[in-house]
Amino acid sequence: MNAPSKRYNVFEKRNIASEPINNMTSQFRSLPSVEHVLSDDRICKIVSEFSRQPVVSLIRANLEKARLDIKRGLQPPDLDGIVANLQKEAQSKWRAWPADVINGTGVILHTNLGRSPLSAQATEAVTSVSRSYSDLEFDLQSGKRGSRQSHMANLINEVTGSEASIVVNNNASAVMLGLAAIAGGKEVIVSRSEAVEIGGGFRIPDVLLQSGAILKEVGTTNRTYVGDYEAAITENTGAILVIHPSNFRISGFTHSPLIKELVDLGRKTHIPILHDLGSGCLLDTSLYGMAHEPMPQESINDGVDVTFFSGDKLLGGPQSGIICGRAKLVTKISQHPLARAVRIDKISIAALSATILHYIKQEATEKIPIWQMISMKPSDIFTRAEAWASALNFETDIRKTYCTIGGGSLPGEVISSWGLFIPCSENGDSASKFAGHLRKAGRPVVGRIEDENVIIEPRTVLVEDDQELIESLNYARDKNHTNEQAKQA
Repeated sequence: MNAPSKRYNVFEKRNIASEPINNMTSQFRSLPSVEHVLSDDRICKIVSEFSRQPVVSLIRANLEKARLDIKRGLQPPDLDGIVANLQKEAQSKWRAWPADVINGTGVILHTNLGRSPLSAQATEAVTSVSRSYSDLEFDLQSGKRGSRQSHMANLINEVTGSEASIVVNNNASAVMLGLAAIAGGKEVIVSRSEAVEIGGGFRIPDVLLQSGAILKEVGTTNRTYVGDYEAAITENTGAILVIHPSNFRISGFTHSPLIKELVDLGRKTHIPILHDLGSGCLLDTSLYGMAHEPMPQESINDGVDVTFFSGDKLLGGPQSGIICGRAKLVTKISQHPLARAVRIDKISIAALSATILHYIKQEATEKIPIWQMISMKPSDIFTRAEAWASALNFETDIRKTYCTIGGGSLPGEVISSWGLFIPCSENGDSASKFAGHLRKAGRPVVGRIEDENVIIEPRTVLVEDDQELIESLNYARDKNHTNEQAKQA
């Protein structure tokens, strides 16, 4: 007798198995079409501001992401969620950039915040040359082709005392170009203590390598003598390179020869002496309570053959690299094929020209922002901090602080100052959250945090930005207060 066969409810099993599939299908169908999203008034506004095609691409990418979320078992966004994502992405992807921020960090040459702000005159020069044609490479007197370097050379020679000069797009390019033209394929003698890494992971030995020169280190990490350089000179020596340690300091049992001593060695051996100063400081920093920063005019006066320095550090201008020195060598550098690859553009030339004119007119501390900051009196800084505090709708404190130069200049040097302290723990939130609100304000503000205090340094805030700073600080406090009320509710 056969055992009774088992009966299965086929339809019941099929229905159970199909439930997730049906639910997923329903979720896919719930997603709006591209055209439906485009018809939303909020998206129409984005289309009118930009254009249809990039918005369509953004919508498709968001809908594809929603489909992937459904496959992963996640709940897809509704139309409002999709629109909100699109608004956020459009604002992030297509905003004007770089954004204009207020530097309240106390670091005057803040590399991450664009280093030196330009003077009003430099900004006007940039605007003028940008909106029209110019005589960049045209001689108005003769009506023939001119040089973009000639006028700049006159200004640089005036302030440094050099015979000749050219300008390129930054100081690393200046050094690389100079080495390629003067010592390509030959040895360049460098003190072991100066073969360092600078900002962004760039290393001096790597710059030398790209120029085609061969690095030859002498001395020790902390002590190098003229005799070390002299002993290293061979028939294949192309130059002696001296690099000012702009972003670090070696102290204690140290020695390095004076530039004048190396110049004498160079004259005796007919080896060019090249000097990378980095910061491009044309004013005496010791007058403002800091260590003396080597100056290009001192280097030229000591007889250095070629000097390199930046335009956007202590010079206070745009990103640029300046090469000046003996006419024969500067001419050789200017004629090297790499010179065109690293040449400066018209906008930077306009800004640099206006900036150097401030030095010629002896008005740098009155007109160049970073020198206004460096020379600012502590009493004036305290008065500004008091004015800020009285205009805010929450409690703050004013305490003594110290500012730094930054940007790879004067490492370890500080300037006495006064800072506005915002005690965030007393205001109901953390310092990191308050600082985050400041960065998202209508005019973003970047400060620094110490012991749950957000600190804003008046020294690095441009005077014309005071009112917007106050508005941003009140905005951040209101956001903190709103968040705290929401937590309590």
